Amino acid sequence: MSAITRISACQVLDSRGYPTLQVEVFSKKGYGKALAPSGASTGKHEAVELRDGGKKFEGKGVQKAIANVLGPIAKALKGLDVQKQEEIDQLLCSLDGTPNKSRLGANATTAVSLAVAQCAASESKVGLYRALGRRPLLPCPFLNVINGGKHSGSGLSIQEFMLVPAGFAKFSDAIFAAAEVYHSLGRIVARKYGKIFVGLGDEGGFAPPCKSAQDALSLLEEAVSESGYSGRMKFAIDAAASSFYNPDSKSYAVDGKVFSCQELHDFYVWLASSYPIVSIEDPFEEDSFEDFALLRKKLVGKAQIVGDDLFVTNAARIEIGIKKRSASALLLKVNQVGTLTEALQAAKLCHENKMGVIVSHRSGETEDSAIADIAVGIGCGQIKAGAPARSERTAKYNRLLQIEQESGCKFAGGSRLVL
Repeated sequence: MSAITRISACQVLDSRGYPTLQVEVFSKKGYGKALAPSGASTGKHEAVELRDGGKKFEGKGVQKAIANVLGPIAKALKGLDVQKQEEIDQLLCSLDGTPNKSRLGANATTAVSLAVAQCAASESKVGLYRALGRRPLLPCPFLNVINGGKHSGSGLSIQEFMLVPAGFAKFSDAIFAAAEVYHSLGRIVARKYGKIFVGLGDEGGFAPPCKSAQDALSLLEEAVSESGYSGRMKFAIDAAASSFYNPDSKSYAVDGKVFSCQELHDFYVWLASSYPIVSIEDPFEEDSFEDFALLRKKLVGKAQIVGDDLFVTNAARIEIGIKKRSASALLLKVNQVGTLTEALQAAKLCHENKMGVIVSHRSGETEDSAIADIAVGIGCGQIKAGAPARSERTAKYNRLLQIEQESGCKFAGGSRLVL
């Protein structure tokens, strides 16, 4: 047994300049550190962050969450075997005692859970990815290079337009090709809209004043062609449709037009037939299991349908989606559910039911690169970590490059897309 000897926590800054918490876990032979990310576009069914409220930091301070880590969590975990991740995470859930981590805060439990995992891996003298799985696989990256929705002020309704470098033999080839396309895109945006619009959104992508999704996708096509990667670079979109859904009229406002559910279905089908789109995330509002299912059926063989706000990495909601055949893949975010064990159980449930998994960052990120190890360790073959810019995003890609160099792991490419 290797006992936890000490847990510490402090308030630090995330990529948007707001407070988050850093947790350190110590054992006699190991050390682990983790930082909690935070989302801008959050699902109403997600586990709940604990924030301080009040005027300071616009109410976003995390001293209450830190007090929970240093108080009841540290007291309960001290002396436990750091290698017993599942038991520790179950204890965190029991200590919280709520269905959504609202007592201790999902930001507190996430940081503690991941720091425990890193400490255990350091004791074993292996990377976290090795500790999580025996068949590691380097994932295909989804790079958000044009930001809309809540991630920018561009006016685009659809939140993310992503590059998917699926047609490469190695991860390093794929990520560097995507970076080339990204820089070509920046030059094209400057030419068409002016240098003032080569500013970056929350996830490192550009935020040009495009009038429509078609304009944004056409920019991607031009950048790919200019870079010489036509045919090897696919696209993905995250609609984040809850952000433009009107529950009173049951309609969706997209780029200045109002669509019924059926019209929005037709719009996505048209986009997928007009552009090389292989993945559509959250195409409808977060409780529309049936609409997701219908779109999935329409786009079989063309594009995977991904549930983020629909599933929130929650096994109970994934079970509903499995029964209704709502989605092809889960977007996995540890802080949506609050512990690493619960996230891994969600991934296992998806794999058992032939669904894909995309391990994902959040819009409010940190330099913590654990999601890179998680994606490799569980062999899901897909990761979403933002544009190849801003160090909180490149930290994930650089970690994957390091893993490729030290391990020789195979690159998934497009093999794990569930079309």
